[in-house]
Amino acid sequence: MSIAEIERSIIKKYRKTIWRRFIKGINDYDLIEDGDVIAVAISGGKDSLLLAKLLQELKRHGKKQFELLFLTMDPGYLPAIRTQVEDTAKAMGIPLQIYDSNVFEVAEDMGGEKPCYMCARMRRGSLYDKAKSLGANKLALGHHFDDVIETVMMNVLFGGSYKTMMPKLHSTNFEGMELIRPMIFIRESDIRQWVKYNDLTPIDCACTVTAKENFGARAYVKNLIESIAEENPNVAMSIYRSAENVELGAILGYKDSEGEKHSFLEHYERSE
Repeated sequence: MSIAEIERSIIKKYRKTIWRRFIKGINDYDLIEDGDVIAVAISGGKDSLLLAKLLQELKRHGKKQFELLFLTMDPGYLPAIRTQVEDTAKAMGIPLQIYDSNVFEVAEDMGGEKPCYMCARMRRGSLYDKAKSLGANKLALGHHFDDVIETVMMNVLFGGSYKTMMPKLHSTNFEGMELIRPMIFIRESDIRQWVKYNDLTPIDCACTVTAKENFGARAYVKNLIESIAEENPNVAMSIYRSAENVELGAILGYKDSEGEKHSFLEHYERSE
């Protein structure tokens, strides 16, 4: 597929399932403002490649005036993987700025039983730092709808907490930086279809630490949600809506924005 055909597929063939949901996320959560300089994190995977093209299309046809940077951090990819990322981006018309880091090496040394968690935190910190140094005020990540609902369930089942991926949030360590997730309403299955239709070759995890071993939790939750969906097709949206419909009067406790814990007993009316 040519660059023009790839871009046309977003606006035409996948208008309902991808483009409209992208625009809904931007508008519902006020993710982009005039004057923004947005650094788009490009791993070379399917999600970040689509995010890049969506933001390029929005800049070209949208009403907001903003700038885009496309950052790729090489955390220690094998040479063939890095070449694949570069070639795919070039074929898609995405002008990458690539820089090197030793994230894989450090994650392997310090990650213990959770190298993926350590790797994700380090990659995000590195991207924040690089984006800010280039004058960006926002970092855009390619998390999609399924990432969000899987995170909710992982926290409930394995973390004993209730929290989700937010559409946007302020960085706690990089003043003036904000993280945004413009693909929050797009389903992973539609991304896969778009990739296949355009005959693209995104990389997979490409991690040299785990060598694609399955560390369990996310794959388990993904399969669990899919199995429930066979009986309840609306389960994915129900999980998402649960994060919008929390009833503070019907929970045992919560943490406020400062991290202070509160119990329902604080406001419980004792009977005389």
